Amino acid sequence: MRVITGTARGRKLRAPEGRDVRPTSDMVKEAVFSIIQFDIEGSEVLDLFSGSGQLGIEALSRGANYCRFIDKSRESIEITRENIETAGFKKRSGLAHMDSLDYLKTTQNKFDIALLDPPYEKGLILQALPLLERNMTERGIVVCEHEKGLELPETVGRLVRSKDYRYGKICVTVYRVPREE
Repeated sequence: MRVITGTARGRKLRAPEGRDVRPTSDMVKEAVFSIIQFDIEGSEVLDLFSGSGQLGIEALSRGANYCRFIDKSRESIEITRENIETAGFKKRSGLAHMDSLDYLKTTQNKFDIALLDPPYEKGLILQALPLLERNMTERGIVVCEHEKGLELPETVGRLVRSKDYRYGKICVTVYRVPREE
C-alpha cells in the first residue's frame, strides 16, 4: 500500500491486520481521487472509519489543508499515526480513537470532504450519513466505499446522491451538497 500521487507520492503505508480491515486498492483509490480531484485543494477532510488512514493521507498529499482521522480500533489509530508521520503530515492531521458514530454525534467540526470506508455489511454508512450531513460545508462531498448490493438513499438531508461507480465487488457512491446558484 502506498501514496499514489502528490507531495508524499510513493511513500509506503502500513495496514492493520484483521478481517474487518480491507485496504482500498490502488485502482479504487485512484478512481475516488479522480472523482474529487478539483475539490481537494485547501479542503478540510474527514477520514471516518480510517483504518490505516490511507484515504486521508492521499487527500493531504494532493493538497487538502487538514484531515481528521477517526477509528475505534486502537491498532488502526496507532498505524494511522505512524503512516501520517511517514508521509510528513503530522501538523495537518488530527486523530481520534473513538467510535465513528459517536464522533459524528458530538463534533462541531465542519468538513468539505468526508471519506467513508467502514467494515462491510454492518449498516454503518446508513447510520453515519444522517449524522454526518450537519457537519458538511456548503461545498460538501461525501465519498462512500461499500459492498455491491447496498442500497443507499437518493438524499440524506442536504446531501444528494450524485454518482455511483462499480469496481468489481466494490461500489463507490458520491453525495454532494448542491451548490446554490
